[in-house]
Amino acid sequence: MMNEAKVKPNMTQYLKYDDNKVPYIQLGNLKVRLEDEEPSDEVKEIARVELRETPDVVQPAVEEMKQLVLAETNLHVPVIDEFFIAFLRPCKYYPKSAFERMKKYYKLKQKHPKLFEDLFPISVRHVYEQDIITLLPLRHKNGARILLMEVGKKWKPAKCSLNDLFRSVLIAITSSMREPTTQICGGMIIFDFDGLALNHIMQFTPSFAAMILEWVQEVLTLRLKAVHIFNNSYIFNMLFAIFKPFIKEKLRKRIFFHGKDTKSLTKHINPDALPIKYGGTLDAPQLQGKLLADLYQQYQKEFEIFKNLFKGMTCDKN
Repeated sequence: MMNEAKVKPNMTQYLKYDDNKVPYIQLGNLKVRLEDEEPSDEVKEIARVELRETPDVVQPAVEEMKQLVLAETNLHVPVIDEFFIAFLRPCKYYPKSAFERMKKYYKLKQKHPKLFEDLFPISVRHVYEQDIITLLPLRHKNGARILLMEVGKKWKPAKCSLNDLFRSVLIAITSSMREPTTQICGGMIIFDFDGLALNHIMQFTPSFAAMILEWVQEVLTLRLKAVHIFNNSYIFNMLFAIFKPFIKEKLRKRIFFHGKDTKSLTKHINPDALPIKYGGTLDAPQLQGKLLADLYQQYQKEFEIFKNLFKGMTCDKN
């Protein structure tokens, strides 16, 4: 699934709307938008091979998922096929696994309301305006979305708390999960730790690290294909030591450390999807965080609906 876009030296970027009133960001000669259309035949083939997504598997799995939800008296969610499929896809259409993931999401949300309640783009706009987190405009050749987080010198903890930083990631991933192609092909994250300092590391505690890893490994409905660590210096080892005890083998195999080696990074991510400073050939401006926030805010109603989907959970927190 190679990217075919050719970027010309037009470096303007701004929010626009197409003829159907769908918002997008014009980024030079590229467009960044939430792609909610039907997946391509190539992506459907990935779904068939990797996720068992065929008619004879999907419909029975959805029906079984409905029955599991209806039988759970403390769980009140809309009985909508698309909602169930979002949980079934990362679990390869095994209903019991998907149902357990759904319940774990509710329980984690109950346990950490400050992180998961009132999750709207406007609440973390200040994070995006610092250009800490952004989407790369092109996908990986396997169809995965690429999220870039510069959590070193751009992160000022006095202006952006660790909680809000995490919430901004939740917003980005929730937005990307509107995209059927992302549900199927997943996503990857590049962490750029250039400028990481002790005052950053002091924001983290073992309990916070455990919560993040629980979310990633037990709750996340996005298929996390890889985590790439770039500009990791000796001080990064102090941060990683906080997380390491909670990382399970499956995730451990998907974490890649590159130091400052751009050639190492481009062995994993096709260069045409990577900015030049990471060894790529993507000659486009970095997407401004304030514009990404503007884009997400166009979907305020969807975030309100998403919030309401999870209002009815009253299950035991233990």
